[in-house]
Amino acid sequence: MNTKRNKYMNSYVAGFLMGLLIIAAYYFSGEGLGSSGGYRDVAFGAINAISPEYAHSNPFVAPHVSGDHTPTHTWLVYELLGVIFGAILSAALYGRLKFVIGKAPHISNKKRIYLAIAGGILWGIGTQLGRGCTSGLVLSGMAVNSLSGYIGLLAIFGFGFIFAFIFKRLWIKKTN
Repeated sequence: MNTKRNKYMNSYVAGFLMGLLIIAAYYFSGEGLGSSGGYRDVAFGAINAISPEYAHSNPFVAPHVSGDHTPTHTWLVYELLGVIFGAILSAALYGRLKFVIGKAPHISNKKRIYLAIAGGILWGIGTQLGRGCTSGLVLSGMAVNSLSGYIGLLAIFGFGFIFAFIFKRLWIKKTN
């Protein structure tokens, strides 16, 4: 059954286009790709809008909101907006735009939402402690031929396979 709904881009073509996108990102903005910096910049912009005194006195936030620098007008914020609206557009064009909560059958919607929020908070903390997210590490790191980008790729996929094997059993566990 080969319908419009089931069509996805060829992964080799998508990878090639990602490579071109990274080259364009470095050429036009001087920065690679990644999502955590965009979320950080939005948070800094919100902190500055709500409490400018605090933002300018905080040693972590101040460098990002001082002078003429507006954190919400950075390349990564626009990248995030493009990802969000691009995903919505793609889903709408291919008949996959609907609101669902992806979860295991034995987990309630409420529990899944709490777990997603907790995971998002942990991701945000981890990306700041690790100085970036996995997409920035692998995509941008490998684009500049950094050893850490290659090590990150192996670690991400290696641990991904291990955790998928472990958590698959929890996900498909049936309640009796």
